[in-house]
Amino acid sequence: MPDSQDHDPPGDVDHDTTPPANRSLLTVAGVLLLLPIVALMWVSSYARIEPKLGAFPFFIWYQFLWVFLCSACTYTAYRLVLKARPHRQMTSDAPKDQEAGR
Repeated sequence: MPDSQDHDPPGDVDHDTTPPANRSLLTVAGVLLLLPIVALMWVSSYARIEPKLGAFPFFIWYQFLWVFLCSACTYTAYRLVLKARPHRQMTSDAPKDQEAGR
């Protein structure tokens, strides 16, 4: 059992509070995640053959296009959430190996 003397003295870093999140960025991230769900659940909007893309009917290539659009929306939402929730420092004088996540 490690000694309590090895830890930072209380008061250096407040672990009970978190920095405030930017709610507007979190809302935008939520909309980006909701967009592909709504677009693909609304089947009547793309349940048709025309316009064709080569030999593929609209129904097929529209869904295939959403594979890439969904990836872009998910990645953008992830980056927005990272920006909206600032990192909270865990200790004031952590060694470099611990800061890198090792």
